[in-house]
Amino acid sequence: MRTGIHPEYVECKVHCSCGATFMTRSTKPTLNVELCSQCHPFYTGKQKFVDTGGRVQRFADKYAGSSETVITKDAAEKAARQKAHAEAEAKIREAKAAKDAAEAEIAAKAAREEAKAEAKAAKHAAVAVVEEAPAEEPVVETEAIEAESVVEAETESAEAVEVEESAE
Repeated sequence: MRTGIHPEYVECKVHCSCGATFMTRSTKPTLNVELCSQCHPFYTGKQKFVDTGGRVQRFADKYAGSSETVITKDAAEKAARQKAHAEAEAKIREAKAAKDAAEAEIAAKAAREEAKAEAKAAKHAAVAVVEEAPAEEPVVETEAIEAESVVEAETESAEAVEVEESAE
């Protein structure tokens, strides 16, 4: 060992927080300890809460508030994520509704145009029938007039026969 660099190893008196004192050797003449073999839970079988100098309280003061802050921050982040998700879903629903409305409008417009086309085709068909009909109408009217004449003649002859029969 080199000389002059090591501390002196002397008799030391140890004072425990439970009140016990004993002698040992150390580089310091006195030591103050929190636990000794007379009060340590392993040796006594009793649970002992040791808070020297309020260390537990200082720890709680220092970090307990931060745990509440972390919890609050996490809850705020979760709420923000849920709100963003709900907004995104609402935008998707609105876009889908707008798309469906546009498709319905296009379909309605196509249906109107188809109905107009059908009406126009029906009108052209009616015009074509009317244009063809004048050549046939006199024949049809003539036939109808002749048919009416025949019916009237038969009716008159039948009435005449009835009158003659009733006169006899």
